[in-house]
Amino acid sequence: MNTESFLLEQKEDKKMGMWFFIAAEVVIFASLFGVYLTLRSHTDGGPSPKEMFELNGVMVSTVLLLSSSFTIYIASHAAEGRQASKTSVYLSLTLVLAGIFLFMEGKELLHYYEKGYEMQNSSFLSAFYLLVVTHGAHVAAGCIWMALLLIHLKMKGPGRQVQSKLAVFSLYWHFVDLVWVLIFTLVYLYGKVG
Repeated sequence: MNTESFLLEQKEDKKMGMWFFIAAEVVIFASLFGVYLTLRSHTDGGPSPKEMFELNGVMVSTVLLLSSSFTIYIASHAAEGRQASKTSVYLSLTLVLAGIFLFMEGKELLHYYEKGYEMQNSSFLSAFYLLVVTHGAHVAAGCIWMALLLIHLKMKGPGRQVQSKLAVFSLYWHFVDLVWVLIFTLVYLYGKVG
């Protein structure tokens, strides 16, 4: 087996490993969504989702995070074409979009906290914070991973190793974005309308 085919096989193995990881994450997030949807009406006299959520900022952060799916797609394809600078630019842009998303999410949660909407106040708030913060932790982990990928790209160039690592990361990132679409729909939009 030559080196090129070995690296391609290794890339596929890593992608398969990521698919197994994502399958486990689906179970975790499905459980968190189930808990949230069950407890969303248990406000214990506190704010309901309709009273609490302010959609303007959440819509902006949603657009930012969904845009990062597009930029990571471009970065992955640039890596496949061994275009180091294009890969670096779009991976950096993905990192910036994710960072702004995290900042906006943190600002939103701080705003709720300042209004007295604390986790221990009701089952609804506990379930809400648990779901949203778990997703935020995944975004933060993705930011660290992207920073490491950028360092690796700078040190090694756009070879097969970077392509493989970026392909695996891209699967993770698209999953994180998909989870946010579900949070935006089932938590924020359904909370405002329902």
